[in-house]
Amino acid sequence: MSKARTSLARTGAVHFALIAYTLIALFPVFLTIANSFKSRNAIFREPLAIPTPETFSLIGYQTVLKQGDFIGYFQNSVIVTVVSIALVLLFGAMAAFALSEYRFRGNTLMGLYLALGIMIPIRLGTVAILQGMVASNLVNTLTALILVYTAQGLPLAVFILSEFMRTVSDDLKNAGRIDGLSEYAIFFRLVLPLVRPAMATVAVFTMIPIWNDLWFPLILAPAEPTKTITLGSQIFIGQFVTNWNAVLSALSLAIFPVLVLYVIFSRQLIRGITAGAVK
Repeated sequence: MSKARTSLARTGAVHFALIAYTLIALFPVFLTIANSFKSRNAIFREPLAIPTPETFSLIGYQTVLKQGDFIGYFQNSVIVTVVSIALVLLFGAMAAFALSEYRFRGNTLMGLYLALGIMIPIRLGTVAILQGMVASNLVNTLTALILVYTAQGLPLAVFILSEFMRTVSDDLKNAGRIDGLSEYAIFFRLVLPLVRPAMATVAVFTMIPIWNDLWFPLILAPAEPTKTITLGSQIFIGQFVTNWNAVLSALSLAIFPVLVLYVIFSRQLIRGITAGAVK
């Protein structure tokens, strides 16, 4: 009986801590989005209140869409993020399959070499990356950002996916070979469907740093046609630092896609994390 009470108390304490952390993490997001739909006077008068018919206002979003090309910034961010994630998942999964399935000389060293990419920040090579992009005439192009983000996301993708692919049954893959499937067919038709939770986990962990990054867009693609939404929001906030309606609206537009992605992939993300912890 005492063990059951102790276990119940521990479970309650863990849930209380998680709920408290969730509220603390979501409170700034809620405050930002709620105040973006309020008039300026209402923001200062009642910053913690939700919008009412008397305080509701879209002036901030109208200012953002009128003064800045946020539709273009959003489009650039979507293109860079989606293409980068697709390349990271494709090449990362193929590399993870090769490292986990085949035994060859240098297999372990190759895995350790890729793991170094997790420990060493890619920003340390900014000067060399910029020189390479200038030599390749890729400055102020979305291609430059896609290449950098793909290289940035591959080490973590290979590390996570290789651990999951080692758990795929060898009997299943050998049965596919006996049936005449090629290695590519085994990879795409048998292995990938079984590691979808891990793929979703990699996609989310890859997407957030890309979407929120300010460093490389500022260095590699600062031109107006290639600005991402994070860079555009930062410049916009600097220009309208006293216009809180516009500032909060710009921030809301920047964080909205991340929230939508998490809502869509939250179940698979949690499954991938918990499965990796169990394994």
